[in-house]
Amino acid sequence: MAIDMKLELIQVPVSDIDRAKAFYVDQVGFNDDHDHQVSDEVRFVQLTPPGSACSIALTTGAHEMKPGTIGGLQLVIEDADAARAELAERGVEVSEVQDFPWGRFVFFKDPDGNGWALQALDSPLRP
Repeated sequence: MAIDMKLELIQVPVSDIDRAKAFYVDQVGFNDDHDHQVSDEVRFVQLTPPGSACSIALTTGAHEMKPGTIGGLQLVIEDADAARAELAERGVEVSEVQDFPWGRFVFFKDPDGNGWALQALDSPLRP
């Protein structure tokens, strides 16, 4: 019998939690789940993309990852053009829509350089 394993939280290393939280909530549109100052050195902020079962954690003092070192974080969306337009309107520096046989993608980075891909499975190149 296989054990169910659900990915629920990914640590995203940032240099300034307030700046990163504002970017992800105000510009990208993530939900602000909770913000807790554990101690003088440790703060935990949990944010969730709308419709996602997996959240991200912006933390200080809880890991040794350097800010901006995460790449390849991927969110699935319905419409690449609409997502790109909305992010650009919110001030996110976002790539043009790129078509691949496995989907349409839009890419962006947070203020520290952590890289994200938005994938829409609506590619005109798919059979």
